[in-house]
Amino acid sequence: MPLSMRSIFCVLGSAQAALGFKYHAADFSSYAGTPAACSNTQISCHNTTAVPDICCFNYPGGQLLQTQFWDTSPSIGPVDSWTIHGLWPDNCDGTWEEYCDPSREYTDVRSSIQAAGETSLLTYMDRYWKDYQGNDESLWKHEWDKHGTCINTLRTECYSGYSSKEEMVDFFRITVDLFKTLDSYKTLAIAGITPSSTKTYTAAAIQSALTTAHGFPVTIGCKDGEFNEIWYHYNVKGSLQTGEFIPTPPDGTKSTCPTSGVKYLPKSGTITPAATTNCSLAPVETYYS
Repeated sequence: MPLSMRSIFCVLGSAQAALGFKYHAADFSSYAGTPAACSNTQISCHNTTAVPDICCFNYPGGQLLQTQFWDTSPSIGPVDSWTIHGLWPDNCDGTWEEYCDPSREYTDVRSSIQAAGETSLLTYMDRYWKDYQGNDESLWKHEWDKHGTCINTLRTECYSGYSSKEEMVDFFRITVDLFKTLDSYKTLAIAGITPSSTKTYTAAAIQSALTTAHGFPVTIGCKDGEFNEIWYHYNVKGSLQTGEFIPTPPDGTKSTCPTSGVKYLPKSGTITPAATTNCSLAPVETYYS
């Protein structure tokens, strides 16, 4: 059941599972440029022959990873939410490309989002897309430069009436909208997995909870036995801008948590309800990648 990513998707329980998420071209009507209109689209990493339209098929980065952080030292972001790391285009074989277009490594991320009129997007990023060193825009720029420039359907030639830097704004907006459907904190809590200074968990229990919600296994990351990262894997039917995100298994074995004794430490501070919507503002960061 594809849903519009332009509207906020309220996650009820673990019902976020195994859904596709889709943009519609009308969602971009406020922009000077319009993403390519795509028909008879194919699912990335599932084609058996070459797909000639580079604007309607994600290649070579056909597996898109929505990645999240849980930072406790220092504590970053809301204490009851994971935060955004990024959106990464892995190749279908598990390798990846990076820093694909130096000419589009823009320096003014915040002002570009403001110029596009995306004030609510920027407010959300300020809360949920956090840099552990306190310079959020440096993280945003890093993620765009390293990963966003490698998403081929975001190339400038894939827009009619292209407006400067709008593909970068699309990258941040789509990443945020996808993240809003993935409330990792709530999903884990429903399974009885909550931050604790004394309790530990098995990797299997964590994986089971997240797999139930996502529909497929995810990648879980640990540093020194502390659970601090989740990667949700997707293929995309069509372009990044107007296509459907389809949950898929990881492109290889990448989880780094021990079998048992996994620490899920609490952030410092108190839980305060997030404002601005009636939904849980679903779900953020440590070491750049």
